[in-house]
Amino acid sequence: MNTTSAGVATAVTFLWLGMVLAISFLEAPLKFRAPGVTVPIGLGIGRVVFRALNQVETVLALALIVAVAVGGPPLSVSLTAATALLLLAVQLLLIRPALNRRSDRVLRGESLPRSRAHHYYVATETAKALDLLALGLLLILR
Repeated sequence: MNTTSAGVATAVTFLWLGMVLAISFLEAPLKFRAPGVTVPIGLGIGRVVFRALNQVETVLALALIVAVAVGGPPLSVSLTAATALLLLAVQLLLIRPALNRRSDRVLRGESLPRSRAHHYYVATETAKALDLLALGLLLILR
């Protein structure tokens, strides 16, 4: 992989990983522990924050695609990058719409049981974080 593409891909990967870790694994669970934050308020904040995160993730994913495509990477880098992109696509196209429909109902005042979609999102977010870590290490150790 050429040096410029590898450098860009590495920077993008670790920026993406840092954002996922900070938002999904720090901010998201902590907001519900803050005094006065109810479930509807937490959901409202979460929707805004995750919409912004997903928009930034989409831009970073596009930058990663370009850097990897131009760089002539080894197969391991291509497959690991593709896995991160696939996990993001699953979240955006399959899981987030279900979560948004559910949060719409909660914000309208319905009392609903815990959602399996939330567990799927956490599982894909964990897998994506681990994949991004692996990708970053592959790029550094190339």
